[in-house]
Amino acid sequence: MTRIEKIELIRLLSNYVTESRFAKMQDVLSRRTRYLTLVMEDIYQAQNASAVLRSCECFGIQDVHIIENRNEYQVNPDVALGANKWLSLHKYSTEDHNTRNCLLNLKHQGYRLIATTPHKDDCLLEELPLNQKTALLFGTEMKGLSEEAIGMADGFMKIPMSGFTESFNISVSAAICLYHLAPKIKNEVNNWQLTEDEQADIMLEWLMGSVKNARALIR
Repeated sequence: MTRIEKIELIRLLSNYVTESRFAKMQDVLSRRTRYLTLVMEDIYQAQNASAVLRSCECFGIQDVHIIENRNEYQVNPDVALGANKWLSLHKYSTEDHNTRNCLLNLKHQGYRLIATTPHKDDCLLEELPLNQKTALLFGTEMKGLSEEAIGMADGFMKIPMSGFTESFNISVSAAICLYHLAPKIKNEVNNWQLTEDEQADIMLEWLMGSVKNARALIR
């Protein structure tokens, strides 16, 4: 489908939502980014993982990559509160090497992989450079990231802590990272917004999910 065809479909479907609703969708889309993305590896607590989706949506992160090696992730609707329908979720679950396939895919897209785990070569959250597209890697609540993910990471980052407890849970960690990095990207990076083609693709997807019988209307 050409970009012109997508725009025509957007014009068609926008007639079936209120003007204020469509204006809100346009406003939210204008503040979305793919410069920063999150990866969740083999998360087994659906409540925490769903809270991560909610934080991503609220902070304007469009893509979330979900690796399913042993654990299948199911969205908890009471926690996500519909955030998942506005995000682009990429699942890796059909291959023998889901972690490797996900991370190689991101590397090919130009992302620098940052493992959120203490490491001898780590940096603090506020010191993380944003001169390249960045993917933050989060592991399971108990064991953290796999050795494969750590081995493929381009860098390591930790959140400064003052207590005895070793770490925050994944939902809190993700929210803290996004609270710090999302506005920093918009202030320091020139090309943080989605391209016009990306915006058209996502807007069409949003309208398809918002308009009743959208496919019948298109036909």
